[in-house]
Amino acid sequence: MSYPPKNQKTHEGVIHIIRRGIGFFSIDKDKEDLLIPHEWLGTAFPGDTVKIEETGVIDRRHTAKVIDIIERAHTTFVGTLTEDRGKVILLPDEKHMYTPFAISGEHPEIGHKVLVKYTRWNSGEELPTAVVEEDIGVAGVHETEMRALVLGEGFHPGFPPAVKKEADALKREGEKRIEAEISLGTRRDFRDTTTFTIDPIDAKDFDDALSVRDLGDGKTEVGIHIADVSFFVTPGTHIDSEARNRATSVYLVDRTIPMLPEVLSNNLCSLRPHENRLAVSTVVTLDKDANIIDRWFGETIIHSDKRFAYEEAQKILDDGDGEFHSELSTLRTLAKKIRIRRVKNGAIEFDTPEVKIELSDDGTPIAIHLKERHDTNLFIEDFMLMANVAVAEHLAEMSKKHGIRNGFIYRVHDTPDADRIENLSQLLRVLGYDLETHGGKVKGTELNALLEKVKGTPEEYLIKMATLRSMAKAIYSTKNVGHFGLGFRHYTHFTSPIRRYPDLSIHRVLKHYSEGTKIPAETIAGFETLASHCSEREVAATHAERDSIKMKQVEYLAKHIGEVFDAVISGVTDHGLYVEEQTTHADGMIRIRDLGEDYFDYDQNHYRLLGRRTKKQYMLGDPIRVKLVSARIPERELDFALATSSSSAKRHYSR
Repeated sequence: MSYPPKNQKTHEGVIHIIRRGIGFFSIDKDKEDLLIPHEWLGTAFPGDTVKIEETGVIDRRHTAKVIDIIERAHTTFVGTLTEDRGKVILLPDEKHMYTPFAISGEHPEIGHKVLVKYTRWNSGEELPTAVVEEDIGVAGVHETEMRALVLGEGFHPGFPPAVKKEADALKREGEKRIEAEISLGTRRDFRDTTTFTIDPIDAKDFDDALSVRDLGDGKTEVGIHIADVSFFVTPGTHIDSEARNRATSVYLVDRTIPMLPEVLSNNLCSLRPHENRLAVSTVVTLDKDANIIDRWFGETIIHSDKRFAYEEAQKILDDGDGEFHSELSTLRTLAKKIRIRRVKNGAIEFDTPEVKIELSDDGTPIAIHLKERHDTNLFIEDFMLMANVAVAEHLAEMSKKHGIRNGFIYRVHDTPDADRIENLSQLLRVLGYDLETHGGKVKGTELNALLEKVKGTPEEYLIKMATLRSMAKAIYSTKNVGHFGLGFRHYTHFTSPIRRYPDLSIHRVLKHYSEGTKIPAETIAGFETLASHCSEREVAATHAERDSIKMKQVEYLAKHIGEVFDAVISGVTDHGLYVEEQTTHADGMIRIRDLGEDYFDYDQNHYRLLGRRTKKQYMLGDPIRVKLVSARIPERELDFALATSSSSAKRHYSR
């Protein structure tokens, strides 16, 4: 390959690199990405911010060359030590990392998982160099692999000594501080109002509670009480700095990596039953149709009367009798009206199943099933959404009143990309459905109508997945573009400050306005950087959580090699079919070479592979019988093959 000509255009931005060592760089969302061949990557890693130079056109594809590394996306990596030509190297766990690392200095035995720190990759060196920072343990062991997932995404299970020291002080003084705060008499007191928490049966921290009071004349007062984390966690403390850095808690299949030390998350800031606790609350007065006719925000004291599990509260509702039945029934009735109105206003109803994995004491997966969703799950969600919207509207009003721009962090979900919506519309026409679009734009109400129309049809899965893939990603930002998926013009995260730093930030802003104090200018100036950081950490946490589920799904199915399963085609590419096994909901792949003695063309517009000779087609959403061929636990990947002839699995779409 010839060296690129000089005096070409240069750009700075994030580079994306696939495992084969080919890079892609976007300069315009409406144009095809620039392709960066392996030999022109320089020393770039996936996700780095780089400076690139356009190099012309090769095989009708615009290409570029990396000429400088502006900022590394990561400087620490997790992987397994191995040996190559007498040298110790690290094979990274990160799937997009195309190069191993040469290990310098002391290291544990070959076969161990380690955390390494990148040190250099000079021009002319075959591999980047790294030093071992932590021996995680023997690869393949449950404890090693779970810890590796967390470290690989930049989260650390333990807290630094300075944080532990502050946490120890809170253990000694926390309860006294709560009582001293209560004695001031400055907080609105809800201790005599019926209040309870409703959470998963295995929950350890309770960061939200509901109170309910009948006001007569068809009016109901509902309090959405959120743990007052900001009372204990203040700017300038080591606990706050660490929480800001983590930005979120991480929930793996067998453990939680908390944002806050346990003394806060499981004790002082947990709204435990029969204990006085401090809260920041949104209190709304609702009419009989669940419209808000009054609202109040501020610091409160609560005393939870009951800690319900979802199932327990649901049984009381189903039986029509039991502890706090009247209050639970009132909340359910109001919540249903709130939900109906929200959907009518454009909130999209995606019913995406969640997998629950049961583990033995040593971490071995012993059962996999879908989590059940009850009315109680839904109405807790309804009131949390109501509080988030009310707080966002209130803070927007206060920001405008005080002439503050970008004065807090929104949770935003942009409208879908026009091209994706047009592609979705094209697929739907193939299947016999019409989706009304307006120049690539679509309303949530129209998507809801579509999802309702396809319920129970053979193509329901296909359409639901294609619609999901057309959506933008929700992020944090100071710039309000609304929340398309929920149908809200104003939305923020207020309800989970124990596990999300943006919520803690919102509590502080809310308190400034409630107390009439000025928000520091440097705090406002830092909101957008904070929003970007929290969005990035949320993505990293989601990767760790999903990978922990994938790992246990693959480990569970590894005992069933050669068995036949029912599956559905969940993805179609030019390399083959992705399939989702219907019992464990684990994803795997059937490679195109294993589809039979035919040449299959990839029809991107119709989400299918089509055989040239046989005309057999495999389409997204088709049911299919598959045989498990291999389960590669370290890679968290499954390989399947066809179990029956395609004709028995193929589904024809006709209307």
